[in-house]
Amino acid sequence: MDSMITAAALSLAHGDPLGALDRVALRDDAPALALRGIAMAQLGDLPRARVLVRRAARAFGARHAVARARCLLAEAEIALAARDLDACAAPLADAHRTLDAHGDHANAAHARYLEVRRLLLMGRLDDAERRLAALDPAGMPRALRAAHELTAAGIAMRRMRAQAARAALVRADAHARAAGIAALGAEIESAARLLDAPAARLVTPDGPRDVLLDEVERLMTSTALVVNGCLHTVHHLATEIPLARRPVLFALLRTLAEAWPQDAPRDALILAAFRIRHPDETHRARLRVEMGRLRTVLRGVAAVRATARGFQLIPRDGHDVAVLARPVDDDHASVLALLADGETWSSSALALALGTSQRTIQRSLEALAAAGKIEAFGQGRARRWSMLPLPGFATNLLLPTSLGVQ
Repeated sequence: MDSMITAAALSLAHGDPLGALDRVALRDDAPALALRGIAMAQLGDLPRARVLVRRAARAFGARHAVARARCLLAEAEIALAARDLDACAAPLADAHRTLDAHGDHANAAHARYLEVRRLLLMGRLDDAERRLAALDPAGMPRALRAAHELTAAGIAMRRMRAQAARAALVRADAHARAAGIAALGAEIESAARLLDAPAARLVTPDGPRDVLLDEVERLMTSTALVVNGCLHTVHHLATEIPLARRPVLFALLRTLAEAWPQDAPRDALILAAFRIRHPDETHRARLRVEMGRLRTVLRGVAAVRATARGFQLIPRDGHDVAVLARPVDDDHASVLALLADGETWSSSALALALGTSQRTIQRSLEALAAAGKIEAFGQGRARRWSMLPLPGFATNLLLPTSLGVQ
């Protein structure tokens, strides 16, 4: 490797893409193509970056397996930055196998961290946490140790563990400063700001009020029965009941919880669950059936008692009831939460991350664009979406969680 390639690589390692391009911008050999691609990625020109690293991988060929695997890793990282979640899966798997086999453990670990970040974006928190725990950052470069802590902080935020997230971000910042990479430090600073932004609304008899993630964490560890309208779960002490797949039951429970300690009228429950403003006896009969199902689901944490005018929620042991609502009241809040990371997303990547159909996502995107909240770039399959500047709020509790994982 010649001196210009070495100098360009060192510039990229310290977050100086322009310095790297000064040295290799006019070269078309395989190492220069790879470094040019990484530099363009750091500058934000992701389509050009992908073209360059692909050219580099082809130029290296099968004879230079490690260099080719590093190009695959760079391409996968660019795809992840472009939120092309499907395209980055196979290259990441191939890259870390090849790099491990040839003893390049630092880059192999980087590939694994990118896999964890991909799982986190898709809401597969258990898988992400399990894979992160299997990685030992000791002995790794400072940049990778910062990435480890930043990923741990992201998982902690999604788990509503504010104190753990703060501690991880402090460690990440220390590693980033030691590495001297300004872009990494900016990413950590951006994540830290989320902890000081409203994460949810707490619905109280006096009206809703914004709460930070720290208060959400305290609430979840209290003795209160928490009806979480952000994640569609019920939480009480060590018991968590997921209701994301049972929207009717959750709508009934939330209405009962918002009326607590009073009862909720039958007409209000029917409106919340079935969207019917003028119910008849058939709807009241259906309400009784759904209330029976709700009693079964809540067994052990709360009871539901029929009253003269409706139904009343009675938490176990007389504990309080708390209702958490989303920090933004929008039918498309989950789409907004993903777009709020500042990256451009395709509709297919949003559908994959949210576990829904692409057509459903397209309808949400069209509605948000009509409301002036997001904008589109490109046409056809190259079309990407991003959020326009909005008042700040933490999106941790709006982001998707895999419905198959409890």
